[in-house]
Amino acid sequence: MNVGEEFYFSGFEFSLFSIVPVFIVIVFAIVIISIIFNSVRGIQQWQKNEQSPRLSVPAIVKTKRTKVSRHTHVDGNNMHSHHTSTSYYVTFEFESGDRTEFKVSGKEYGLLAEGDTGILTFQGTRYLGFERSLN
Repeated sequence: MNVGEEFYFSGFEFSLFSIVPVFIVIVFAIVIISIIFNSVRGIQQWQKNEQSPRLSVPAIVKTKRTKVSRHTHVDGNNMHSHHTSTSYYVTFEFESGDRTEFKVSGKEYGLLAEGDTGILTFQGTRYLGFERSLN
């Protein structure tokens, strides 16, 4: 009985040690492919924005929202550091009724109020500015 149990355990040990390196390589490949994919997508979006015309059109600020992300880092001394970042988004409605959301800076976000009317300037998906009407 002991001989068979040792053989089974040896086979399990062998298969575990042969699977773990393959698993690590697969995870590493997925991470690298994700980084490459996101980089290519970002470059394509940048190129599309660069090729798009700059448009200035009448618009109304419809909604504003924020997205808060929290990040935790652990250093070599097992010390935790926390970092939060806030992204700001504003949705504009055009005279046609179409709506578009743009990521804006915190300063722009603070200067805009829902219901503001004016001229929105943008290039592709890139927000360039909003000049409020004084009506």
